[in-house]
Amino acid sequence: MTRNPRILIVDDEAAMRQSLYDWLREDGYDVDMAASGEDAVAMAQEKNWDVILLDLKMPGMDGLETLKRLKAKEIDTEAEVLMMTAYATIDTAVEAMKEGAFNYLVKPFDPDEVEMEIKRIISHKELILENILLRQTLEERSEYDEIIGKSDAMQEVFELISHVAKTDSTILITGESGTGKELVAQAIHGNSSRCYMPFIAVSCGALPDSLLESELFGYERGAFTGAEHSKMGRFEMADKGTLFLDEIGEISLKTQVDLLRVLQGKEFNRLGGRAVIKVDVRILAATNRDLKKAIEENRFREDLYYRLNVISIHMPPLRERKEDIPLLAEAFISKYCLEMNKERVKLAPSAQRLLMDYDWPGNVRELENVIERALVIGQGKRIVPEDLPFSRKELSPGTFPSSLKMMEKIHIEKILEKNSWNIMRAARDLDIDRQTLYNKIAKYKIERRE
Repeated sequence: MTRNPRILIVDDEAAMRQSLYDWLREDGYDVDMAASGEDAVAMAQEKNWDVILLDLKMPGMDGLETLKRLKAKEIDTEAEVLMMTAYATIDTAVEAMKEGAFNYLVKPFDPDEVEMEIKRIISHKELILENILLRQTLEERSEYDEIIGKSDAMQEVFELISHVAKTDSTILITGESGTGKELVAQAIHGNSSRCYMPFIAVSCGALPDSLLESELFGYERGAFTGAEHSKMGRFEMADKGTLFLDEIGEISLKTQVDLLRVLQGKEFNRLGGRAVIKVDVRILAATNRDLKKAIEENRFREDLYYRLNVISIHMPPLRERKEDIPLLAEAFISKYCLEMNKERVKLAPSAQRLLMDYDWPGNVRELENVIERALVIGQGKRIVPEDLPFSRKELSPGTFPSSLKMMEKIHIEKILEKNSWNIMRAARDLDIDRQTLYNKIAKYKIERRE
């Protein structure tokens, strides 16, 4: 707690109020006094207290009634209440604790006893606050902008994004197609000091070399046939902002030379132009290629690679972070139900198991497409295995899972289904005894499909 704890003393005896006030003020607390229960309730409505020292026996509204009023919803106080009582009313003090009092002190008490109880309350409140903040942090850390994931691999990605966003360093984002590399680039830009300036994305692999050059650097009128007017390039559009070069591994060696020159000098010429154009642009690049291998094969310049790879962020494939699949699936269900103006549907456990078992060669993009398709063709209030495109696919050599355990699990499931879950017949087909089959069913968590 960064500020001094606020304490309200409620007692109808002026001498007791003043003694406690002096003790607590001397210890550095922010203290105020109330002479009655009615005053205490009014003061609790106006100011948020950390601790209220409340006398149990008072004329008018007594301590128990005051406590009930303080704990009522309309007051909405976060204060912990410490009851003060004489020996004769200890039973009532215990009743007060049932009504929500933190503890009670028996009169007469010394300052050290009061101090100890107040410190206990402050520590208790700080622990609650820490738990709330930790829970909020964990909730936030499962989603960074539009990137979703609670796995250790994604937590590392979130951590890197939060660090590099504050810098102007060039970043190389690697990972397979469909892992969300552009989302990472957008998150870096959105959390940087350039966030109010343009974020310009170029898909280098989607454009032929001649067209890519004019897209990046622009051109002057008459620079080539059909150039009837001057055009600004993406570097100029991104001035003071961020330029995201997707599929950087696809550009030609000539364009690599031009790009290297811009990265080194922050200046270039438009095609057909003589004027030198200076820009202040942060470069983020992404690739699904192995650029080191491309360097060995003389398809990518080593000097450009090191210019781009100042800091590297790797997006893991979905098959390596399967614990994120339920989170992602729920997010896509919410997104497409909203877009389709459709009542929120749930993911059946049997369908979720299929999603978890699949290897996702298309990564998060493929999962999103599968969920969208399931919502389009599905008719029920749940997504079931029949709504998924791979629910009844027979395995071909190209679709075998890489894991032997997964292969065994799939084979056991097929034999069980073939025998309508008759354990004796299934065990005979598998050439194992029934107990071994039961053990494998438990090991792989195989359940009968709906």
